[in-house]
Amino acid sequence: MRKVKAQEAIGMVLGHDVTRIIPGQFKGAVFKKGHIVHEDDIPLLLDAGNDYIYVLELQEGELHEDEAGMRLAQAIAGPGITWSPPEEGKVSLRAQWKGLLRIDVPLLTWINSMEDIIISTLHDHTPCQEGMTVAATRVIPLTIAEEKIRAVEDTCKGHTMVDILSYTLQKVGVVVTGNEVYHGRIKDSFDEMLGGKIRDYGATVVEKLLAPDDAEQIANALLQAKDRGAEVLITTGGLSIDPGDVTRMGIQKAGAEVISYGAPILPGAMFLYALLDGIPVLGLPACVFYAKTTIFDLIFPRVLAGETIQREAIIKMGHGGLCMECEVCRFPRCPFGTG
Repeated sequence: MRKVKAQEAIGMVLGHDVTRIIPGQFKGAVFKKGHIVHEDDIPLLLDAGNDYIYVLELQEGELHEDEAGMRLAQAIAGPGITWSPPEEGKVSLRAQWKGLLRIDVPLLTWINSMEDIIISTLHDHTPCQEGMTVAATRVIPLTIAEEKIRAVEDTCKGHTMVDILSYTLQKVGVVVTGNEVYHGRIKDSFDEMLGGKIRDYGATVVEKLLAPDDAEQIANALLQAKDRGAEVLITTGGLSIDPGDVTRMGIQKAGAEVISYGAPILPGAMFLYALLDGIPVLGLPACVFYAKTTIFDLIFPRVLAGETIQREAIIKMGHGGLCMECEVCRFPRCPFGTG
């Protein structure tokens, strides 16, 4: 470290904390070690009794933590990600628009295995709002060898570690099944329980039809919703093993290929996922009408973001797939679906 006059330290890096005492009011650091001195800092330095300060002198090939953090953020960020200026070495990455967070977990693990570099993120597939903090990065020491940062930059060329997928599918077709609803014995509560969630993702229900427990009529309703331009199809109910539940048969009769029936998610065990001429079909079990958060909340944003759902992905959801059914639901800021 080198001793310099405070007035001559502009642009230099503090090598120590600067403490200020105001009798009876305050004692603490007004500047932390590693702070880059700016012109408007000079009066505070002098008021704190620091006519001279010690500054760090970076050697060739060394980076200050702020520059290192910024370069890391720029290296890992993909579409839909922006970042803020460093604060005590930490750079926060935020969602630039509403969408689905995607994390390259193997790449994240590789970067974090490097000495003196850390990147912390939300879990993969988190639904995000614009401006939401999704990741942060920093280096552990005050200075770091530039070659370590360059290694990350070189590895991230051509692909990204963190990005936000936009919700590109917007038109939803709905078939509410069940004799009890079709014949008016009970109220259709789809709009009340799921309509708001669909709108929150920016999607619109372009067609909603009621169908009895009849496979042929369920199939016809699905095809009618498809013809109305639906990009995602949803059915509700009729997926248990009861003899009167024929929704699965109706989906197949419409010509859809069932990718997965049954899921290790609670609530949502009887979930069905299929493709009808490439259009995702979500067969929702009855739990969506009474549980606050279900498999719908895990699958629907992925589908809107254009992801192709494979059975393997649904199977893996069993890790973290048990909803704690909290009195106050804070999803997605909770463990549900974070495996």
